[in-house]
Amino acid sequence: MRQHNYSAGELRQFSERAFKALGLVPNDACLLADSLVQADLWGHQSHGIMRTFWYGARILSGAMDVGSTPTTIVDGGAIAVIDGNNGIGQVITHNAMHQAITRAKKHGIGAVAVRNSGHFGTAMYFTRLAAIEGCIGFLSTNASPAMAPWGGRKKLLGTNPWSIAAPAGDYPPMILDIATTAVARGKLYMAKQRGDSIPFGWAIDEKGNQTNDPIAGIAGTILPMAGHKGYAIAAMIDVLSGVLSGSRFADGVTGPYMREGRSGAGHLAIALDISAFRPLEEFCHDMAQLIGKIKNTPRTPEAEEIFYPGELEARAEQHHLKIGVSIPQDTVAELNASAQELGIGGLT
Repeated sequence: MRQHNYSAGELRQFSERAFKALGLVPNDACLLADSLVQADLWGHQSHGIMRTFWYGARILSGAMDVGSTPTTIVDGGAIAVIDGNNGIGQVITHNAMHQAITRAKKHGIGAVAVRNSGHFGTAMYFTRLAAIEGCIGFLSTNASPAMAPWGGRKKLLGTNPWSIAAPAGDYPPMILDIATTAVARGKLYMAKQRGDSIPFGWAIDEKGNQTNDPIAGIAGTILPMAGHKGYAIAAMIDVLSGVLSGSRFADGVTGPYMREGRSGAGHLAIALDISAFRPLEEFCHDMAQLIGKIKNTPRTPEAEEIFYPGELEARAEQHHLKIGVSIPQDTVAELNASAQELGIGGLT
């Protein structure tokens, strides 16, 4: 399929224009646009600029309230509970992670539970903020139904992703960002958009049979990662994110793929101030040692290099900053059609 290359700046400007036209204040429009383009830079296009008008549709329907601001329900020193008031997920989560970091700097640990939020894009966009500030960051969220409990064939639990980030001295931060499903749901939508098949093992259809058709997989159920283990982790992430925060859980959550319906997503953001445990310089020295050991492990015959978590994204970002981000022609056409409806300039 034909691709178009755009600089990160061009994509940010386009997405930011769209969100301002949809009613977001400038700072919020900038944050939301940056979170999408950063996903593209990292090579995670399933969470990139293609989602601009997915959020736009929910804003126009009133499912997401651009005028709301997060409120603190519980302020307990090291812990807090935030009500997102059905606002923009990225804005709410940025607030939560900032609070977690601030509380960690005072108490050694900061833990912020979030209720009534929404889809926030890539979790590592927020946990890396903690790593930059000399903390270890953790973030989890529940999501709309995507997988069945192990042995079932009806969607109940979400992809329920989680992320951990840690500074690594002279290296880019070590960052884990994974869904509890075999694959992020956005990758099925990306395959559908490109007209591609999906690997067997990603999803089952509505009858419970494995499929390589992304449309059948979207209608059916995405499989958990690592079999029953992925299902069990997803359930526990729902406990941390939805039940603990007092938000919705399981099939009570509405996802960004639906035009209408309050999301009700819950999150948990945690920051650990490394200097409260040991000197940050010593920690970063040992992280560099760990990374060296990982990368110097004897390789299998087919492996050209061993990567530590987050390294591929850091390399992809540098690559895409130099050559631009390739966006499929169909995606460009869809974005431009929606931009025209809003009365703003499209991608050229």
